[in-house]
Amino acid sequence: MQDFAAIDFETANFERSSVCSVGIVVVRNGELVDSFYSLIQPVPNYYCYQCSQVNGLCMEDTEDAPLFPDVWRQIEPLIEGLPLVAHNSTFDERCLKDVFRVYQLDYPDYEFYDTLCASRRCLPRLIDHKLHTVAEACGYHLEHHHHALADAEACAWIAREIL
Repeated sequence: MQDFAAIDFETANFERSSVCSVGIVVVRNGELVDSFYSLIQPVPNYYCYQCSQVNGLCMEDTEDAPLFPDVWRQIEPLIEGLPLVAHNSTFDERCLKDVFRVYQLDYPDYEFYDTLCASRRCLPRLIDHKLHTVAEACGYHLEHHHHALADAEACAWIAREIL
């Protein structure tokens, strides 16, 4: 796979529509050519302790952040015509579908590929298939795990290696 966009969402709570940050890395001809990161006001707009512990974000971080439709208007032209890639894509795809539903936006039925499933198939001997483990096995050191842009970069690196 030479052309794709790696995507990662972080959520504020256990509702998949509560995306509070997004990272995108665009790959064309096998090269990372663009990236995008934004905080987002989550819907519903509250943070649970467990999610904040994982991603380090809290209400103060996103109180002045744009709403999802405004962020997605910036992302859409970057990813137009590209398949989306995520590590555990069922999570990120569900987030995207749910936040589209909340804002009553027409979902364009993006094509998703999953580096988690691919890593289980291509790298069966790994101790686990968590993002940072798979990234390391593919030659990428993930320093800021659970920062949406860092995770999208790791996913893009993995996808270039095994998809």
